[in-house]
Amino acid sequence: MSYAMTIRVSADFAPTLERVRAALKDQGFGVLTEIDLRSTLREKLGVELAEYVILGACNPPLAHRAVQADPGIGLLLPCNVVVRADGPDSTLVQAMDPQVMVRLSDAPELPAVADEAAARLRAALDAVSH
Repeated sequence: MSYAMTIRVSADFAPTLERVRAALKDQGFGVLTEIDLRSTLREKLGVELAEYVILGACNPPLAHRAVQADPGIGLLLPCNVVVRADGPDSTLVQAMDPQVMVRLSDAPELPAVADEAAARLRAALDAVSH
């Protein structure tokens, strides 16, 4: 079962992260949370990890529709987007596939919400990859 939409970008981490933020914004997503996993693991565990940021992206109208369809779906929100270094001059960008919500809920309204969210996330990833 696939749970991620993934692209690899031939660019450094920092500019890719900025491009991802901009592309998400262009698709109506705000970034509610940002977790710098590299920093957190260094601070809490004293371990080193390549650059790795988790963005909690939310499109408010879609989130509202999803929660109206299934109030428990909030457990799967916001849409997580991972940006991580993947070797020299390469960055991996992954977005949680909203279709996972459909697999976990019987709410008949969710497929349409997931389809729109997936299309918007795919458009954001496409914008970053070009």
